[in-house]
Amino acid sequence: MADSLDIRSISRREFLRLSSAALLALLVTDRNSFAYAQSLRADDTKTMLGRITTNKVDMFNTPSLDGKLIRTLWKDLVLPISRIEIGTGEPSHNRVWYQLENEGFVHSGSVQPVKIETNDPVNSIPKKGILAEVTVPFTDALWDPNRKERVAYRLYYTSTHWITSIVEDDEGALWYEILEDFYQYKYYVNPAHLRLIPPEEVKMLSPDIPAQDKKLEVRLRDQIVVAYEGDTPVQMMRCSGGTAYHRGYLTPTGVFNTNYKRPSRHMVNSRLASAYSYDLPGVPWICYFTEEGVAFHGTYWHNDFGRPRSHGCINLLSDNAKWIYRWTTPQVPYTEQLVDKRGGTKVEIAL
Repeated sequence: MADSLDIRSISRREFLRLSSAALLALLVTDRNSFAYAQSLRADDTKTMLGRITTNKVDMFNTPSLDGKLIRTLWKDLVLPISRIEIGTGEPSHNRVWYQLENEGFVHSGSVQPVKIETNDPVNSIPKKGILAEVTVPFTDALWDPNRKERVAYRLYYTSTHWITSIVEDDEGALWYEILEDFYQYKYYVNPAHLRLIPPEEVKMLSPDIPAQDKKLEVRLRDQIVVAYEGDTPVQMMRCSGGTAYHRGYLTPTGVFNTNYKRPSRHMVNSRLASAYSYDLPGVPWICYFTEEGVAFHGTYWHNDFGRPRSHGCINLLSDNAKWIYRWTTPQVPYTEQLVDKRGGTKVEIAL
C-alpha cells in the first residue's frame, strides 16, 4: 500500500515543512526523483475541497490506474478531499492522488484544491477599478444581472478579475461589474464570491535585493522554476511548459526579461475551431517574457504540474505565479491593470 497523509492529522506548519524538505531534496537528486514531487496544497482544516477540472475523470478504489474503477466524475463536480496519497506506477511525473469524500481515489492532476469562502460586498469601487479574486469553486458571470439564465462565463477559484463598479438588479441585490479585458465586454458577478485584493497583498517581495541580482531559471527537462537572489536559490516550484503538440507550442529557450506584467488577463486562442483552442477568463498573475505573449501565470484548469501541457507559457499554481508576480520587476502599481517597462527581471530558459 502507498504511503499516505491524512491532512486532518497534521498541522499546516508541519505540512509546509515536509513539502519544503521534499522540494529542497530535488536539488541534489537525479532527474528520476522529480517523479515523486508535487506542489501540494493542504491545510489543517476539514473544509478542503476538490473540483474536477477535466470533462471526465475516473475514480479508483486504490491510488493507481490499475485499481478497480468505482465511478466516473464530471467537470466541476466538487467533493471533499479526505486524504492525500502517494501512489505507484503511472503517471510517473506526478504520483499524488486525492481520496474524495472518503470513497475512492482520483489522480490529482484533474482536481483543483478549492475552498468556499464568501465575502461582504463593499459600498463603492475606486474610479480606476479594483482587482478581485474568486474565492469559491466557481461562479457564473451574467451578461445581465436581471436575466439569470444569460451566463457569460464560468469563473473559477483563484482566477482574478477587474471590478469597475457595483450595480443593483431589479430585486435590489448587488452585483459587481467586471471589465473583461480581451473583448472589452462587461459582465456581472455575485459579490459574495469575489474577494477584493488589498494593496499589501501585491507589494514587492524582497525589495531590498537589487533588481539585477534577481533571476528566474526554468529547467524544461525537469519542469521546474528556480528563483535566485544573487547565487542563492530562494524559491523553487513545479511548472508545466509548452507541449510538443505543435512546434509553435514549445516554450522558447534563451534569455528573456519580465518586462510586461498584469494581474489578470482573459487569454483567448483566436483559432477557436482548433482542437487546441482555449478561452480562459481571469488568468491570474501574469509575467510576460516574450513579445509573442509567452508568460508565467497562474493556472486553474489543471493541477498536473511536472509535465508539459501548455501552449508555450509556464503554467504554475496560482499562489506560485503570484509569488513570481510580486518578486519580479517591474512592479505593477496597485491601481493599474498592467505595466510595460524595459529592464524586467532576467529569465533563463534551458532544456
